[in-house]
Amino acid sequence: MKDQFSKKGEAWSARFSEPVSDLVKRYTASVFFDKRLAHVDIQGSLAHADMLAYQKIISAQDHAEIQRGMAQILSEIDAGTFEWLLDLEDVHLNIEKRLTELVGDAGKRLHTGRSRNDQVATDIRLYMRASIDDILGLLKQFRIALVDLAEQHASTIMPGFTHMQVAQPVTFGHHILAYVEMFGRDAERMADCRKRVNRLPLGAAALAGTTFPIDRERVARSLGFDDVCHNSLDAVSDRDFAIEFCAAAALVMTHISRLSEELVIWMSPRVGFIDIADRFCTGSSIMPQKKNPDVPELARGKTGRVNGHLIALLTLMKGQPLAYNKDNQEDKEPLFDTVDTLVDTLRIFADMAGGISVRPAAMRAAALQGYATATDLADYLVKKGLPFRDAHEAVAHAVRSCEQKACDLSDLSLDELRQFSALIEQDVHAVLTLEGSVAARDHVGGTAPNQVRLAIKRVRASLN
Repeated sequence: MKDQFSKKGEAWSARFSEPVSDLVKRYTASVFFDKRLAHVDIQGSLAHADMLAYQKIISAQDHAEIQRGMAQILSEIDAGTFEWLLDLEDVHLNIEKRLTELVGDAGKRLHTGRSRNDQVATDIRLYMRASIDDILGLLKQFRIALVDLAEQHASTIMPGFTHMQVAQPVTFGHHILAYVEMFGRDAERMADCRKRVNRLPLGAAALAGTTFPIDRERVARSLGFDDVCHNSLDAVSDRDFAIEFCAAAALVMTHISRLSEELVIWMSPRVGFIDIADRFCTGSSIMPQKKNPDVPELARGKTGRVNGHLIALLTLMKGQPLAYNKDNQEDKEPLFDTVDTLVDTLRIFADMAGGISVRPAAMRAAALQGYATATDLADYLVKKGLPFRDAHEAVAHAVRSCEQKACDLSDLSLDELRQFSALIEQDVHAVLTLEGSVAARDHVGGTAPNQVRLAIKRVRASLN
């Protein structure tokens, strides 16, 4: 039998009267980035071959030869000796050509009942499933590191901000737990996305299914898929799962970027709330005193990169008719880069969280600026019977007086405070302290230290 590949390697050369130009080969080839799918491509091919043999579409001998050849190819890839050829365009044809070299006609029979269209869709889903599992593990590690940091500072007082203005006192532990919540939702989104990733397109063939008596459910079970894709046209052309993953990844990076912004601000000498371990920072080529928070700064920048990949995939799919189109080759590079960026970022941030040193004195001094307990004084007056709007007005006058005197509300004497409301009594100073302010917010979701510790306990239980 004549080799299905030409001397130059094209699998369809008999249809054409002239070879593909070198420029077109370079333009259309994907092998030098989709070769990272080699392991899952082999995994899918072995499951397909097992089904073909079980259904007696290929012989047991051919099946055994395919298994033998794939084992050798896998060892060559792992050893770095496998020769990737541009002429063979993609990972699938490179592996199939090598298999045919090793086992002859048995290698040619492997492609029975499938197309590269459903093959690549399967490969991407296998790759995405493994990537999501890795990301879920890294999100867990990162959340644990943040919880550890929050627990160390469940009682450390800092200013809470709105509009970047001092608003009310909170604890640093409470502040960090806000990010734990964000990354918890990210983990939920990733796990939910995985459900839609984990459906098998193999068996859809090019677009319409196949005339061979295949057993798709057997392949799905073999590869650990929860279900099969139920429409052959959709199975080969769908990239919703990749877009959904990139959207979830963009949200993770958005949360990392928000945290990064705060880390950069907090590390500034003008704020001085924290220090980041030296191994995550760099110096200046000209200013010897500099210690720059490069990791969080770069993470802010990489967030834009991941957001861009999401838009690229949405744009890629928006004009495609059914079914498979060559456009879909452009899904892999943004998808791969999103995975790489997110994995690297989560890994380094989980480590960096353990290298954050907190400066409680600087946080406390900042919380004493900006009249952070003004709302506590208003609440105090409301509890004494004053309508809230009247209490708000009285405290506003007190704050204005403190601005003129360059002092804090807690610095005013009882007589001075009573100028703003006769309802103020000796017990007022207890609510004007930072500790009294945070302790008073003693409910689920509040910043009271005991609530922070209870929240930490709940998160640890969920992570276990």
